[in-house]
Amino acid sequence: MNKNLIDIVKYRNIWIGISLLVLIPGLIGILMCIIKFHAPLRPGIDFTGGSILQYEFTKPTTPDKVLAVLDSCNFSGSQVQQAYIANHEVMVIRTKAIDTEAQKHNLDEAFQSQIGSFQVISEDKVSGVIGPELLLNGLIALAITFAMMVAYISWRFQVDYAVCAIIALFHDVLALCGIFAILGVVASVEVDSLFISAALTVIGFSVHDTIVVFDRIRENAKLVGRKMLDPISGKEVKKTFGDVANDSVNQTLTRSIYTSLTVVITLTVLYFLGGITMRNFVLAMLIGIISGTYSSIFNASCLLVWWRELKVKKKTVMA
Repeated sequence: MNKNLIDIVKYRNIWIGISLLVLIPGLIGILMCIIKFHAPLRPGIDFTGGSILQYEFTKPTTPDKVLAVLDSCNFSGSQVQQAYIANHEVMVIRTKAIDTEAQKHNLDEAFQSQIGSFQVISEDKVSGVIGPELLLNGLIALAITFAMMVAYISWRFQVDYAVCAIIALFHDVLALCGIFAILGVVASVEVDSLFISAALTVIGFSVHDTIVVFDRIRENAKLVGRKMLDPISGKEVKKTFGDVANDSVNQTLTRSIYTSLTVVITLTVLYFLGGITMRNFVLAMLIGIISGTYSSIFNASCLLVWWRELKVKKKTVMA
């Protein structure tokens, strides 16, 4: 192995440990969401049904004042978030479904009398029937996508490649869901149908990046057993599968980082300038892209080497 290369395989316990530091708190967050919201993540209005209102008030106000008006109109449990759209302060109100014009009229009158005049920026409503249907369709889409990924990788590579790629994929999905579960508990961050879209994109990106690394490992696998100079001792030794995997990861490292970095830069700009309605979607994409890049470089290849080493030890014991 070239001494100038990064010895990723050697420090695989550290990479797995870093992943566990993210996944374990995430699993705890998912458990807390199940207890508190009866769902792995805090469901948004897209799934539970309700209304989203964006009001721009003439006079400056606070979310607490808006909540007080909502409570007085029997809309307790609502959420109010202050946002800025085109440099104008806007109150984003998430509440239970406003079913009748009378309810909407009474609420607007209460805002008018207690806070002041306002302009309606947008009004969206998801019924209690459509919400569960969206959730079911989203879960079906995830299941179909996952099954097709498993089938493709199993056909394209050997079984151990496929298993390690799927483990890396699980890592990315759990990291994404775990972080959003924690945010749902501590910061009231909800997931909507856009989150499903982000999760599907993350799955595709994660598998794509892992396949690029695995394809290079497979191409270089023919070098296993060839002689090389040990960079530390200077002695002539035979290349192991770990050496080949490490060389292959280093060969694709720059490409993986550069590709991901361009996406991360774009998403970061969108997160800060794209508006509040896209923020959670962009955040999910950011988490997924970073996690997918990490797992493809540091986890998938190390798991594959570990699998091959176990097979060699098993053959040695049986012999």
